[in-house]
Amino acid sequence: MKTEHYIKDGQSAEDKALERFSEMMIERIEEVSEDWSKPWLTDSIGWPRNLYGREYGTKNALMLTLLCEDKGYKIPCFCTFETVRSLNETGDLPKASINKGEHAFPVFLTVYNCIDKETKKSIPFEQWKELQGEEKEKYSIYPRTKVFQVFNIAQTNIKDTRPELYDKIEKEYACTEPQPEGEMLSFVPVDTLIENGEWLCPITLKRQNDAYYSIALDMIAMPEKSQFKDGESFYCTLWHEMVHSTGAKSRLNRFEGGQHGFGSNDYSREELVAELGSAMIAQRYGMSKHLKDDSAAYMKCWLEKLKEDPKYIKTVLNDMKKAVSMVMDAVDASRSQEHAAHITRTSEQGVLRVATASQRTQVLHSP
Repeated sequence: MKTEHYIKDGQSAEDKALERFSEMMIERIEEVSEDWSKPWLTDSIGWPRNLYGREYGTKNALMLTLLCEDKGYKIPCFCTFETVRSLNETGDLPKASINKGEHAFPVFLTVYNCIDKETKKSIPFEQWKELQGEEKEKYSIYPRTKVFQVFNIAQTNIKDTRPELYDKIEKEYACTEPQPEGEMLSFVPVDTLIENGEWLCPITLKRQNDAYYSIALDMIAMPEKSQFKDGESFYCTLWHEMVHSTGAKSRLNRFEGGQHGFGSNDYSREELVAELGSAMIAQRYGMSKHLKDDSAAYMKCWLEKLKEDPKYIKTVLNDMKKAVSMVMDAVDASRSQEHAAHITRTSEQGVLRVATASQRTQVLHSP
């Protein structure tokens, strides 16, 4: 259900949502600081989607995943009040509804006003995207954030009133078999990315103790995979550094003009962007990201900033979203190439396998 821009206590719907997000992030940071064995996010929860399969963007997905863990929701599928009500528009079926006493959770949606510079008339964003060249230039585009309220599928009676729909969604989120313990996990797309030098900056693996991104040299230095306790730790650490590298001046320019020395507020904020970003990337590919050892020193600063100003989480989430998109685009491109090669190999043997999105963790295997 869409909220009004301002609610009765005078706060905007966006400010109210950011307050909620900040509270949840504070809780998670405190939980992780008390129990270092607890990951940022567990890999048992898939990427949040709506009732019809559309995935939520990274910012919403992070908060909805935290909500699932907090409330014990097993299926990260969400819907608005209007979506549930629309299930009753056709057919003579039991009424689908939100369960009595349930509370909604806010998500952000960016919408765009496309205004003709001369006539001042607007057109739908989807129509503007179909325009070409000079036709597009005739319009000014104004983004704005709208807040919608969603409910988890467990907060509805859909399981009883629409069992076929519920079973379909449940099967889509069925977990793949766990990886064998004690063996070094290998994620082929990222291994290929490193070997072929396909990331935005060089990634060097050598026997050393530290993993880091150098702003001055624009390169990532990583210990060898065998130095990590398991493959999951290697990839999650690498994703942390890859997120850092998206902040270079030639990319997202997060470091320009700030004080990014070790221990500074800007450095602390960048660490939170990298930690949350790598946690979401790990979530996407069926892994769990634990707090990086040297990030623990920044927990106090994170908590202070979040408690001091809820809008702090907004800028962190916005930067995280852009960085995660760059990393996952590169990994998915590598996956597509690897998958195409796999189809070629298996076709020669008379076998053809096509992986689906719900089977994404099947590209993770032990050598």
